[in-house]
Amino acid sequence: MPIRNLDKIFHPRSVTVIGASQRPLSVGNTVFHNLLAGGFEGPVYPVNPKHERLGDHTCYAQVADLPGKVDLAVICTPAATIPDLIDQCGQAGIRGIVILSAGFRETGPEGKELELEVRRRAHQYSGMRIIGPNCLGIMAPYTKLNASFATDMPLAGNVAFISQSGALCTSILDWSLQERIGFSHFVSVGNTLDVGMADLIDYFALDPHTSSIILYVESITQARLFMSAARAFTQKKPIIAYKAGRFTASAKAATSHTGAMAGVDAVYEAAFARAGIVRVFDLDDLFDCAELLARHKPPKGDRLAIVTNAGGPGVMATDALLERKGVMAEISQETIDQLNEFLPVAWSHGNPLDVIGDATPERFGRTVEIVLKDPQVDGVLVALSPQAMTDPTGAAEAVIAAARTSSKPVLTAWMGGGKVQEGIARLNQAGIPTYTTPEQAVRAFMYLVTYARNLQFLNETPRAVPMNLTLDRARLQELAQVALQQGKSTLSERMSKQLLEAYGIPVSQTVVACSPEEAAARADELGYPVVLKIYSDDITHKSDVGGVELGIASHQKVHEAYARMMQRVADRRPEAHVQGVTVQPMYAEAEGHELIVGAKRDPVFGVVLLIGAGGTTAELYQDRSLELPPLNERLARRALESLRSWPLLNGYRGHAPVDLDRLIEVLIRLSYFVADFPEILELDVNPLMVSPDQVVALDARIIVDLETQPGTSRPYSHLAIRPYPEEFSRTVSLKDGTQVLLRPIKPEDEDMWHGLLNSCSPESIRSRFRYSFHGTTHDMAARFCFIDYDREIAIVAELEVEGESRILGVGRLIADADHQEAEYAVLVSDEWHGQGLGSILTDYCLEVCRRWGIKRVVAETAADNRRMLNVFQKRDFARNHSAETETVSLVKEITKSAGS
Repeated sequence: MPIRNLDKIFHPRSVTVIGASQRPLSVGNTVFHNLLAGGFEGPVYPVNPKHERLGDHTCYAQVADLPGKVDLAVICTPAATIPDLIDQCGQAGIRGIVILSAGFRETGPEGKELELEVRRRAHQYSGMRIIGPNCLGIMAPYTKLNASFATDMPLAGNVAFISQSGALCTSILDWSLQERIGFSHFVSVGNTLDVGMADLIDYFALDPHTSSIILYVESITQARLFMSAARAFTQKKPIIAYKAGRFTASAKAATSHTGAMAGVDAVYEAAFARAGIVRVFDLDDLFDCAELLARHKPPKGDRLAIVTNAGGPGVMATDALLERKGVMAEISQETIDQLNEFLPVAWSHGNPLDVIGDATPERFGRTVEIVLKDPQVDGVLVALSPQAMTDPTGAAEAVIAAARTSSKPVLTAWMGGGKVQEGIARLNQAGIPTYTTPEQAVRAFMYLVTYARNLQFLNETPRAVPMNLTLDRARLQELAQVALQQGKSTLSERMSKQLLEAYGIPVSQTVVACSPEEAAARADELGYPVVLKIYSDDITHKSDVGGVELGIASHQKVHEAYARMMQRVADRRPEAHVQGVTVQPMYAEAEGHELIVGAKRDPVFGVVLLIGAGGTTAELYQDRSLELPPLNERLARRALESLRSWPLLNGYRGHAPVDLDRLIEVLIRLSYFVADFPEILELDVNPLMVSPDQVVALDARIIVDLETQPGTSRPYSHLAIRPYPEEFSRTVSLKDGTQVLLRPIKPEDEDMWHGLLNSCSPESIRSRFRYSFHGTTHDMAARFCFIDYDREIAIVAELEVEGESRILGVGRLIADADHQEAEYAVLVSDEWHGQGLGSILTDYCLEVCRRWGIKRVVAETAADNRRMLNVFQKRDFARNHSAETETVSLVKEITKSAGS
């Protein structure tokens, strides 16, 4: 129940403080005083059996004695008293709880058990929501609610601050008051016994006062919920996160290359990027970044123009930009020609645009205005150094006027002390961000770029990869069971390759030989040259013990290599049980490159995929990218493009590029593989040989969790992102016998979605969307095709006509954050009206609702849309016609069908 009853906490009509006290500086005294001093407009009831009155307020001995209904209880008593107090609150109908008390799981096993008991008690009372325990409390300036033991109430603003550190909250609060920074909400989450970050993100997404969220993160729980909530929020508003504990060592030593290379912080980095979250690495940047992202539209690119009246600041800004992988905008010749008309001959004639030390305000303003119009510029930084001829205030006014002529971001660095203060004040009043150094301004611009890139990747249409993912799942499960029944956590190379091959991932042929004679015979059959590798369950990294011989060219050489290898391994690992060797063809291509691809199960975000430069030096170079599965074409390509070795793969200095389409297909197949097998703890394919002609796994090793029991947890619980819900695909017949495929929509359907809307009449469009529009855009398609399958699903009806697929109609369900209610809408192409498709889509979507556990479905349609009104009436939707809006609202209560 992510946001259910959170209004009881953040918009209560009445509050009780349990443990309120008259003892100065006690938590109970501070909280009670804060609620009164903050101006909370509802009644505040103190509860403490030791007092009859606290100041002018009657003090009650127990919760049951309270005179009126209470929405929120703030508990300040010792930890041992909390379970009974939860019962008292529940019996009194209080559904909002904030527990400030410490002494729970942070103290050890006894505290952990006490916390579990609090949870058990709370679950007895439907709808009870708890923030804490072990937290500072909450503050909501717009409702004048200070339910915390902080010393001050924050100013009202548009940033929601969510922190896992209460101590940091007080520091940030004190600093924000000095800097006059305001908040919509200020929340210390504590131990997150109930209400977590995901719940708060979903709740603040609906809050009109919140334009951005700042997270202080030490660790994430319930990663699936967090990712879903964050991805939904960042589609409309930014989230900025500071992650503490970046270099915490893993508690368990990694046993694979992938495990060693995919560190804890790198996984958080990948998760934040996938969720569209902008990560900052300095606390100083948190609020600058939040304010900047909330005020400015993301730039279309990363090309920055730098306008300055001094060479030094321009060079400083350039260095900072290039260090952060930004791009110096290439000023067009047309722009240079316009600037030449009024700038001094000695101006720089390029970027940075040095307009000379005697620059007047007019020169600053005209330069900025002209540069903003250049299509090759995505943003402008103006750096001013106060020289003898400089008018910092006038220059600020000129830049303000120029900035109003464009939607592109303009940032400023007014360098100096007293001389520039008035100019800085004018810029701040105009909403133009200003910084004390060019480096700070560049850093802020790159945060804007990061947010823009994240949004682009969230909404960029992946190219359809031509591959057949039809799998013999019965055969795959049989293979997996054989592997698991061997009772060994590390699968052999041969078994690992069999599993990969079953998913359509090419592998090198591998045969086992237990003697030099058998090895030579197998090599003769495979053809020379060959590779010998030691075959032992006890040896993980074969190269480390001399267990690999490459390029063996003859029958006799195989005998010699076998003997050498056995001797080396016996010397270096005498305790290892060696079964023999594997014999494989030798792949040695002049245009080939070795990659590592793998996966590991992260304790927070589940399975994480790794792609990087491979071979024996993989861990040394650390050239790798992490992504959360499932992958599509765009995500796989992004992972490759982020590698330092990407130029080598894409064709460097005349060399042929590798087969990128095939490589991307292999990465996608690997992501399906790890999604389908929750037993996988770690997986290494190293090396994966890629060349212009082929992609083939030369070595593979899989580590499994023998304790994982298939079917004992909810589907895909080992993933942080719900993969494509293939289970909702089926074939149905229309009235005329036409067979169509019903399946969930996916991002690759964008072109077909445009085609569907173009096939609909204006009347059909107006009935579905309740307004008219001319033409469709990518942004519109992204909203309807790029969806989070944990909270939304659209079922399309697909028909293949003469080799081309078309979407004939779509039924869409959007669930609320609590998964209690879903909004339903349907659209059918005009030429397919009368074939019963609207009814088929509606019935199927209602079936999906039952399987989802949705309790209520709501819909709206035009009052004159008789066809759909008839469909809804036959399915027992209740009607509510609004004459003012000319729409009909419909509601259906869902009951689970037998067997669902």
